[in-house]
Amino acid sequence: MIVGAGVAGLTVAIALARKGWRVDVAEINPRGATAGWGLCLTGPSLRALDALGLAEACLAEGYGMNVITHVDVNGRIADEVRLPRLLGAHRPAMVGIARPALHRILSEEAVRSGAVVRHGLTVTAVDEDGDLVRVRLSDGTVRTATLVVGADGIRSSVRSLAGLETTLDYHGQMAWRALVPRPAWVTGIHQFAGEANTAGIVPISGRQAYVFLTENGVEPDALPDAELAPRLRQLLEVFPGRVAEIRPLVSGSESVVRRPVRTALLAGAWSRGNRVVIGDAAHAPAPQMASGAALAIEDGLVLAEELERHKQVRAGLEAFTARRAKRCRTLVETSVTIVGLEQARRHHEAYPLTDACHRRMAEPA
Repeated sequence: MIVGAGVAGLTVAIALARKGWRVDVAEINPRGATAGWGLCLTGPSLRALDALGLAEACLAEGYGMNVITHVDVNGRIADEVRLPRLLGAHRPAMVGIARPALHRILSEEAVRSGAVVRHGLTVTAVDEDGDLVRVRLSDGTVRTATLVVGADGIRSSVRSLAGLETTLDYHGQMAWRALVPRPAWVTGIHQFAGEANTAGIVPISGRQAYVFLTENGVEPDALPDAELAPRLRQLLEVFPGRVAEIRPLVSGSESVVRRPVRTALLAGAWSRGNRVVIGDAAHAPAPQMASGAALAIEDGLVLAEELERHKQVRAGLEAFTARRAKRCRTLVETSVTIVGLEQARRHHEAYPLTDACHRRMAEPA
């Protein structure tokens, strides 16, 4: 039983179903609902997806790129991070992709692999029963499972029900995203340092991109939807150079979101009995490293591998955590360090840290 049909949940559903597990997935949101407009599939994401035979579909749907261009507060190029090409010299290092497109690819493959995805459901109680787990769902039904996987995000209910507590840390930043037409010059990630905030643009297809802005020094409050686009345009006004070309695109966007930058990291066990948490439920980084999806996808693949290697489920879960903990902690902690450097306006120190972390993530999962 997998709780959550996001990137982590669908990836582990595919990987386990292909290894002969009977897989049910419970997803609280209705069919077709996805959060956010786009994301980056970095090299580790593509490597894991390639192992599942899904990299080509993502390359076809998204926009391949190889470079992150950092622009300083004066509008001049300050640094370029050339990302490791983990799929070979003739394929992109990274792909920007619309969230609905990635969700469709993963959902269709999960069903083809034999997983059953049920929408409008979540878990309300989880109890160990020897080597099995009794799961009560929100529709009142009770299921018995060999394994329960919590892939239900940073506010994971499975994590709480399993007694795996952690803090959710807010870092004084609000992350803005707006879906816009892709300018012809946007062929990679462009990030612009500002006097107070950081902005940028990421291509997610031949036609679309998303503008991002990280707003510093604010409380995690909510704004009315009607105020989002005007406020984002106002925050972009102070940036010089090519941001002036991006700002008018936001005016026509009907898709603007604003979310708090929060992180979470389980310092100890990720499992209890035959219950385990993966993805953001175990390790939610800040968006600065664009690698949350990479960790989630890797988790799904590695969990299936370790369960196959071990006869006992609990031994497989312990091996999974041992294999993943240091790597995921490094990514989360690096992302938080970059948050601090942005807030201190020490952008030049963040650039080499970003490069080094991407190269470390290029190592085997």
